Amino acid sequence: MGRSSLFRYNGTTIGTAKHYVSIDRDTALRYVEVVLQEASLDSLKDRVKALRASIEAGELQSDNGNGMVVRREALLDELDQIIEARSFDRASYYTKRLRRGLSVVKTNGVNDINLNRWKEYDEVFTDSLWNIDRRDGSGTHLAWYWGNFIPQIPHQLMLRYTKRGDLVLDPFVGSGTTLIECRRLGRHGIGLDINSETLTKARERIEAQANPYLVNTTIRAGDSRDHDLLTLVQEMGFNIVDLLILHPPYHDIIKFTSDRRDLSNAQTTDEFLEMFGQVLDNTLPLVKKGGYVGIVIGDKYHQGKCIPLGFHCMQEAIARGLLLKGIVVKNFEETKGKRNQKELWRYRALTGGFYVFKHEYVQVFQK
Repeated sequence: MGRSSLFRYNGTTIGTAKHYVSIDRDTALRYVEVVLQEASLDSLKDRVKALRASIEAGELQSDNGNGMVVRREALLDELDQIIEARSFDRASYYTKRLRRGLSVVKTNGVNDINLNRWKEYDEVFTDSLWNIDRRDGSGTHLAWYWGNFIPQIPHQLMLRYTKRGDLVLDPFVGSGTTLIECRRLGRHGIGLDINSETLTKARERIEAQANPYLVNTTIRAGDSRDHDLLTLVQEMGFNIVDLLILHPPYHDIIKFTSDRRDLSNAQTTDEFLEMFGQVLDNTLPLVKKGGYVGIVIGDKYHQGKCIPLGFHCMQEAIARGLLLKGIVVKNFEETKGKRNQKELWRYRALTGGFYVFKHEYVQVFQK
C-alpha cells in the first residue's frame, strides 16, 4: 500500500481513500430532507440515485478536515437499499434511517461505536472464532518477546469495551503490546510485569509509537499479586479501570524468569491457579462496576494428559463474581516454541494420541 493511498482525518490515519470518504454532512442532510419530501416511490428513488451519483463523483466530499468520515461502501449500500425498495413506505423508512445515521450518534455507553452506523464497523469482530493468519506488524509492534500475544487481541478488546480516553490495565504487560495499542487507539494504559529485564525494551517500543491522542502510558516492574496498583491508577488521574486485560503465562509452557513469584514457575496446576487467583484479587477491585475483563489463555499437556487451563482460569474468574460474556477461540498457526517443528509435533500427536494445540481462548467477562 503506497503512502499516497492512506486516508487521514484530523491528522489520524483511518484507512484508505477507496474505503473511506469525508462528506459535507450538512449538505448531505439537506439533500436527504429533499428526498423525504417526495410523494411517490419513483421520484424518491430518482432523488436517491442522484445523491448516489454525487457521492460517487466526489461532489459532496469535504477536504478541509471538518467533514463527516463515512465508510464509502456502507454508505452506498444504504442508498442502494433505498433504490431497491419495493414500496414507498419501505423506501421512506430506509431514508429516515440514513438520516439518523448522518445526524444522530447512538452508542451503548461502553464504546465509541455509533450504532446508527453499525454497518461501517466491519473491522470490529463479533464472531466467537478468530482466524487471524498473521500478527499485526504495523506501528512499533515487533515479535521479539517469546510468548507475547498478537496486537489484534487487545485492539479488538479496546474497540468493543472502551471509549477513547478510558483507562486500560495489563498486569502481564510483557513486551508492551497492550500499551502500544493504547496509544494507537487513544486509551490511557498501565502495564505491570514481574520480568524487569524486558521492560526497558518494552518501554522503548511504547515510547516510539506515535501518540496522536496524547494519552498517558506507564509501565512498571512488580508482582501483580500484591503490587500497589491503586496508586498507579491514581497517579494517572483515575480512580477506576475501564478494561482489565490479562495474558498470564500458560503455566510452565514458557519459563519467563527464575523468580519464584513468577506464575510460570508454579510447581503444580493448583499452585498456578492459586497465584492467578491472587492476581485477580489484586486487580478486580480496581475495575469499575459494569467494566470488562479479558483473559487470554491456552491449555497445556502434562504427562500425556490435557490440562484445560483456560477453563480452570475461567472458573477462577466466575468464582469471583464476574459475568461470563463470551468465549472466543483464536487460532494460531505457529508458535515460536514450535517453529520449524510441525512434522515432529504431528508425529508426536500420532504417537501419543493427542491433538496439537492450534488455538487459545479470549474470555470476556463483565464486572
